[in-house]
Amino acid sequence: MPHGGVQPEHGSLVERATRGDRSAFAELVRIHQDEVFTLALRLVADREMAADIAQDALVRAWRAMPDFRGDAKFSTWLHRITVNTAWTTLRRQKRHRTELLEHHGEPVSTAIGPERAGISADASWRLRAALAQLSEPLRVVVVLKDVYDWSHPEIAEHLDISVTAAKVRLHRGRKQLRTMLEHQLWDQ
Repeated sequence: MPHGGVQPEHGSLVERATRGDRSAFAELVRIHQDEVFTLALRLVADREMAADIAQDALVRAWRAMPDFRGDAKFSTWLHRITVNTAWTTLRRQKRHRTELLEHHGEPVSTAIGPERAGISADASWRLRAALAQLSEPLRVVVVLKDVYDWSHPEIAEHLDISVTAAKVRLHRGRKQLRTMLEHQLWDQ
């Protein structure tokens, strides 16, 4: 069974997983679990909720594996399941979360020098903090477009909104981010 968008090193695993091979799927989970969690965290800005969403998304992916046709890369398919799971969870919650993301001590390359690495880490933290303050509908669109490079039609389809609404949310989200970041700079 050919999987057109599958990375060559994952093709065999994906094929075996679509036939019900649990060990092959477990290996795919091992490879992709961090990116699934990271996407969920960027979408909901809450570590516990993101962990639950990531787990639910992986369970949903296992259940849907027999239907995976390979029209897209496996990672793209898994990202879409994660986004849909997050969106469903957020709709169920029906409450607005504006908690700041905590800095997770991400590794910083020393190849750019310690001073630039420190500035980069600070900027990254400020951006994540500002992103966490956006309303859920704006944050989801900004993350999908600017971090994961989804097209406006893809975003619209998966969020069940119009392409125009996706563009408007992106514009508003970017504008609010810019304003928040500018205020942070002036408040220093």
